[in-house]
Amino acid sequence: MVIDGRQVEIVRALKASESVSVADLARDLNTSEVTIRRDLAELETAGLLRRVRGGAVSAVLRGDELPFVLREMEGAAEKARIAATAVNLIADGEAVLLDGGTTGLAAAHELSSRNVTVMPLAAHAIPVLLEAATVRLLLPGGTVRSGETSMVGPMVEQNLATLRFDTVLLTCCGLSRKSGVTAYDMQDAAVKRAALASSTRVIAMADSSKFTRTALAVVCALDRIDVLVTDVGAPQDVVAELRDEGIQVLCV
Repeated sequence: MVIDGRQVEIVRALKASESVSVADLARDLNTSEVTIRRDLAELETAGLLRRVRGGAVSAVLRGDELPFVLREMEGAAEKARIAATAVNLIADGEAVLLDGGTTGLAAAHELSSRNVTVMPLAAHAIPVLLEAATVRLLLPGGTVRSGETSMVGPMVEQNLATLRFDTVLLTCCGLSRKSGVTAYDMQDAAVKRAALASSTRVIAMADSSKFTRTALAVVCALDRIDVLVTDVGAPQDVVAELRDEGIQVLCV
């Protein structure tokens, strides 16, 4: 299913208030009630909401992450810049672990033109890298999470334990001074920790929205990060503190 920007706003409104009305959405999004009803029907088919008389209620719980297809549209330009900057730090010949998520997918596109060895931790990146003539593609195995397509479970963790990578391009669901790097899914967080343990250098890719979120599962403290690539909307006080602690922060 292809979800447009208006439908993204509908899901976000539902996540904030748990229920919305057709009339309010039509007014707020400057469109007709007929269009809103069609949007609600499509989003219900995708499992993102449940229609009720006069509107809809959310099927996305407050503590849950928005679906990949919605996040991919959010801040796409910023994520593309972050990914390009992070990949530019990779030298030809490196062995790279590529984390999942929407920024991870953007990084896969950047890596596809490089002479590197890459192990992607999400199936979304495989088609991008599979056709890249200069990329040596390694696959970790494991169970694929529906929607996210991240690979999780003991098979991934055991395989990572037997390998050593030059760099991991790490993504996250939340990032804060108090809680560090966090993820919504506990199995996903376990794979991220295994990825950190098998990598010499950690380059974290996190757009500024991640600084306002803390997810359930802790991945690592911020001092485990060598380089943080974010956008210019990142809170400058946090950026300054991280730089004072010796973490290289690039705001693009």
